Amino acid sequence: MGLSLQKGQSLSLTKKNGESLTRVRMGLGWDSAAPAKRGLFGGSKTVEVDLDASAILFDANKTAMDTVFFNQLASKDGSIRHAGDNLTGAGDGDDEVITVDLSAISPAITHVVFVITSYTQQTFDLVKNAFCRVLDDSVAGRPEVARYQLTESGRSTAMVMAKLSRVNGVWSFEAIGAPANGKTAIDLIGAAASAL
Repeated sequence: MGLSLQKGQSLSLTKKNGESLTRVRMGLGWDSAAPAKRGLFGGSKTVEVDLDASAILFDANKTAMDTVFFNQLASKDGSIRHAGDNLTGAGDGDDEVITVDLSAISPAITHVVFVITSYTQQTFDLVKNAFCRVLDDSVAGRPEVARYQLTESGRSTAMVMAKLSRVNGVWSFEAIGAPANGKTAIDLIGAAASAL
C-alpha cells in the first residue's frame, strides 16, 4: 500500500533511486452510502450512485487547455486516457481509471486536476469510501504510490479530488478534497482552477 495522504498533503512522483515516474494510473472509487430500498416482494436493492471521474488539464496561467471525461476519453495529445464510465460504483477497487503518461504530456500543461461529478446530481452525502490513488503504471504489478481517502461529504454534487503538478520537470501529486457543484468536468473548470 502506498503513502496515505491527508487533505492538502503532496508527494513528489519520484522513485527511491531519484528517477521520476513516467506513467501513472489514477484510480478513483466510491460506494453508495444510501440505505437499501425495499422491493415490492420484500427484497432490497442498493441505491446506485453514478459518479464520473475526469481530468482537466491547465497551463501555467490556470487556463483550461483540455478535458478528459466520459465524452472525450483521451486528451488531445494522447497522454491521458480514461478507461470508461462506471455507472454504479459497484464492486471493489477502482471504479474508474485514468492513465497518465507523464513523459508525453504537452510541455504547455503544468497541472492535471482530477474531479468527480454526479451527472444525475446525486449528492456526496449518498457516497462513502470515496478515494483516489496513484499507481506506478510503468512496472509490473502496478504498485500503489499514494492514496487519498476522502473524508468530506455533504450536499455538493462534485468534488475536486487531487492534482498532478509539474515544477522544473518534476511531477507531484496533491490531495485536495474540495466540494463543488456540477454535472460534468466542464462545469468544474472554475473550481479546479481555484485549487491551483
